Amino acid sequence: MKICVLGDAVHCEGAQKLDMPFKSVDDLKKLNKNKKMVKKLAQTFDAFMASQTMIPQIPRLLGPGLNKAGKFPTMITHTDNLEARANEIRSTVKFQLKKVLCLGVAVGNVGMTPDELKNNCLMAINFLVSLLKKNWQNVKTLHLKSTMGKPERIFG
Repeated sequence: MKICVLGDAVHCEGAQKLDMPFKSVDDLKKLNKNKKMVKKLAQTFDAFMASQTMIPQIPRLLGPGLNKAGKFPTMITHTDNLEARANEIRSTVKFQLKKVLCLGVAVGNVGMTPDELKNNCLMAINFLVSLLKKNWQNVKTLHLKSTMGKPERIFG
């Protein structure tokens, strides 16, 4: 997962030390609200982190492109550890319910142990169920599936 840091001098320097891609205010000004360039930037990276001072400037510099792509940056402060924050973003699960009644969510990857996968699944399922109005009464079935494997029914 590629994460880009949109930051001031301190965060850009920190990202450079960690070999993370970064963009400064000047780099963003060069895009000049060019929709194609902003869209290309959004497609290049999976997530963005931005300095606290840059968050209000991003819509002015880039326009609505990152927001439309669903990749508005996560705020970081000068006290945050960039590496820890990046790992936190990588391990975050996002639920997006479209107009269809089924939902697909990535809860793990190949490098995780079975215990980590089990914990991720349980946390994701419990969180999703807590968001629903009637909790478990709204859930008909739950299936677990690996990328190339067959779906396995775990509830319902």
